[in-house]
Amino acid sequence: MTTNAPMDEQIRSAAARLGDATLRRAPCTPVRDLIGGNVHAAYAVQRAGVARRVAEGARITGRKVGLTSDAVQEQLGVDQPDFGVLLDDMAHANGAAVPIRAFLQPKVEAEIAFVLEHELAEGDLEIEQVRAAVAYAVAALEICDSRIADWNISFTDTVADNASSGAYVLGSDRRTLDEFDPRDVVMSMTVTDQEESAGTGAACMGDPLLALQWLARKARDLGEPLGAGQVILSGALGPMRPVTAGALVTASVTDLGSVSCTFTQEES
Repeated sequence: MTTNAPMDEQIRSAAARLGDATLRRAPCTPVRDLIGGNVHAAYAVQRAGVARRVAEGARITGRKVGLTSDAVQEQLGVDQPDFGVLLDDMAHANGAAVPIRAFLQPKVEAEIAFVLEHELAEGDLEIEQVRAAVAYAVAALEICDSRIADWNISFTDTVADNASSGAYVLGSDRRTLDEFDPRDVVMSMTVTDQEESAGTGAACMGDPLLALQWLARKARDLGEPLGAGQVILSGALGPMRPVTAGALVTASVTDLGSVSCTFTQEES
């Protein structure tokens, strides 16, 4: 009889290392020494981390797609995106003051967020079905974060670390897909009054809807299909940028308006 006990132990060890980094508020060494390039193991580590958070009272609100640009995939030596899970305590309102101490190594990128009206669990999940499942879209900021020191990540490191998730901010202007084309938007993001990042909808896998379709199929294959009401961060429209206390970040996305937040230093 075969056993997966050695890999199971490595998965538990990797999840514990990442969880301890969060609790101690100190970045850890990469987990690839434990799980290597095993993508299935990396997602198992991710599920363990999310399960721990849910057991502590967090609620799943959606998913995020990462590594949607060719440049980032080439940098990490992979040919596919990844995804992570969004939780309710990651959400911030447009214009929010976000405590910088909630993160270890924060970086921000601008995206399109889709909010689903229907689940994506049945059928072929062709692009028209995926499109019809979207209630509306908004401009969004994703605050990426890494529990791994110096962002020294491989593909399996970031997958295990919940796709380097931190938090997200949703804009206030809602648009249906009959009102704009996600592929054609133009994005400009500033950090404290300097243009720091720019891009287009086409920078996200050619079309943010293709990123949503990829995620819908991947999530269903793993037995956790996307559900009605979930928020989906579809991937960066331009380069992500680091932020520090005091930074004001504002992103403007054509047809979707703007979204912003300020990073505050809490009093000790």
